[in-house]
Amino acid sequence: MSTIDFEKFSQYSKPGPRYTSYPTALEFNQDFKYDTYIDFLENSQEKISLYIHLPFCRSACYFCGCNVVFTSKEEKLSRYIEYLKKEIDILAKHLDTSREVIQFHFGGGTPTFYKAFELDEIVTYVKSKFTNWSSDAEISCEIDPRFFNEEQMKVFAKHGFNRISFGVQDLDEKVQKEIHRIQPLQLTKNAVELARRYGINSINTDFIYGLPYQSLESFKKTLELSTQLNPDRVAVFNYAHVPWMMKTMRKFDETTLPTPEVKLQIFKYTIDFFESHGYKMVGMDHFAKPEDELFSAIEKGELHRNFQGYTTKGGANLIGIGLTSIGEGERYYAQNTKDMKQYEEALDAGRLPFDRGVVLSDDDFLRKAVIMELMANFSIDIKRVEAEHGIDFGVYFADAIEALRAFERAGLLSISESKITVTLTGTLLIRNIAMPFDAYMKKYAQSKKAFSKTV
Repeated sequence: MSTIDFEKFSQYSKPGPRYTSYPTALEFNQDFKYDTYIDFLENSQEKISLYIHLPFCRSACYFCGCNVVFTSKEEKLSRYIEYLKKEIDILAKHLDTSREVIQFHFGGGTPTFYKAFELDEIVTYVKSKFTNWSSDAEISCEIDPRFFNEEQMKVFAKHGFNRISFGVQDLDEKVQKEIHRIQPLQLTKNAVELARRYGINSINTDFIYGLPYQSLESFKKTLELSTQLNPDRVAVFNYAHVPWMMKTMRKFDETTLPTPEVKLQIFKYTIDFFESHGYKMVGMDHFAKPEDELFSAIEKGELHRNFQGYTTKGGANLIGIGLTSIGEGERYYAQNTKDMKQYEEALDAGRLPFDRGVVLSDDDFLRKAVIMELMANFSIDIKRVEAEHGIDFGVYFADAIEALRAFERAGLLSISESKITVTLTGTLLIRNIAMPFDAYMKKYAQSKKAFSKTV
């Protein structure tokens, strides 16, 4: 990769929405009603992806932007299991549970904060209701290595788990202390080795850049140490500093956060590092070994991204289960309540704990497809989009194409009649490149809404 002129590209690193799994900057709202959500569930015919949110943690990691509940009380964890069962029972009344399950994921919180027998109880109950599991279903769990033992791993093996994601974040002791997550390398190695012993052949490690006291030199050391883990996939996320939303982030001295220029240097080095160690870049923040199934999907232009990250399991109806879980259908996003009391009250009343969401218009649906293709495959097949959506791409997206000309002149992408292709350097700023296709950006700019920075 050629050396980046940071001054030249700094204009593309201004604050903007943090693209993760959302198609655009559109917001969930209360206009999406419960009955409409039920209609979507009852009429969906797609294959199923299940996400179960286990929100509990023992203590806070100060960088975390997830919705979590801090507790040390076992009764809270066991009570939550009973309500998960109630939610699954109600879901089973409103959707066809014989549809094929192609993906299952435990997220948190800290899923392995639960004991082995409790994890077994949850998965067993899910399988008693959703009975048609694909032979190649992706079955995975997010794991904090500080809370992981062999009894839990036996449960995962029993239920056919085949992918595990370990949170690492950073291996520098000073950074770990500042973010309130002390996690020695050896502890993480032990966790990875345990998973390998039980036949897990797809192990992912998560890192974050942009944390307090990180520098290019310190992150270089973290990456060197991380090779001892030998993961199959690696995710390297940009820290989203949103202290107005997450109180724990207010504990950071903002002067210790690396500048956007340093963060860009870190991410550029990260790309070079993993590619020199036999990995390939996948999408905007993932790396994987060449034999990984993600690469055949890229070659076919079939890589997908949802709230669980990059996947080959596209086109599924994502059903979110648990406190604050998010579900996704072809034409909607839906989210459960974030309030535990409201969650329990809804289920006690025989209703799903649905709180808000958004129904996609035809324009939203089209823009979602374009942005997702761009962020998953670093390109847009213009002719395919025109055929699938019945539009003249150049006319429909005239404003977006004009906005992309600046990126083209900077060598970040190329535009032809049939394709938009992002260059290797352009992948560093893929979020910014996707923004011109976002119809909601202008509205947010006018309202001066605050977002985390893209770099």
